[in-house]
Amino acid sequence: MDGGHPVIVWLNGPFGGGKTQTAYELGRRLPGSFVCDPEHVGFGLHRMLPPALRGDFQDLAAWRQGVFEVLDLAARRHPGVLLVPMTVTEPAYFAETVGRLREGGHDVRHFALLAERATVLRRLRERGLGRGLKRESFAVSRLDGCLEALRAPEFAQHLATDRLTVSQVAGRVAASAGLDLAPDTDGPLRGRIRRALVGVRHIRFD
Repeated sequence: MDGGHPVIVWLNGPFGGGKTQTAYELGRRLPGSFVCDPEHVGFGLHRMLPPALRGDFQDLAAWRQGVFEVLDLAARRHPGVLLVPMTVTEPAYFAETVGRLREGGHDVRHFALLAERATVLRRLRERGLGRGLKRESFAVSRLDGCLEALRAPEFAQHLATDRLTVSQVAGRVAASAGLDLAPDTDGPLRGRIRRALVGVRHIRFD
């Protein structure tokens, strides 16, 4: 890894594209790394608003400013790699977060984890806790727009994940970012259990 500020690895992609699973796989195999999830900022802002006023929290300038400030602070004070799983498809919002961090001198390695529509739908169905795609209606409604937007050049680097396991995606990201990833010692069963636990911890009820 280069000197100076720690690397920020921003994992973009459609909802259900494997960002969170990849972030935690990287975190497990990169000593000293930390997962910084910008959704927490958004959900905090939502909880401050009456339900009727809760739209897309990315439309709030407070979210974009908050994400920048928190990541700027973390990157300046934390010596390890920061892992950021977050879908951002609006170029202006991308400029206010990833672009602004880069302008501030931070080494942000951005990856758009892409897959065919059918692949993403299958992944969403698998994480639907027996309810199929019913509890993933928001993700499904945004899928086509996300995939189209993220294929644009400004959202490079692009990584096709259709035929890759989570461990393989993490390996590709780490290799491209110049990070030394510890070997994956999980067997198939242990890996499935670990990914299931990550999924359960990130079920959203609000």
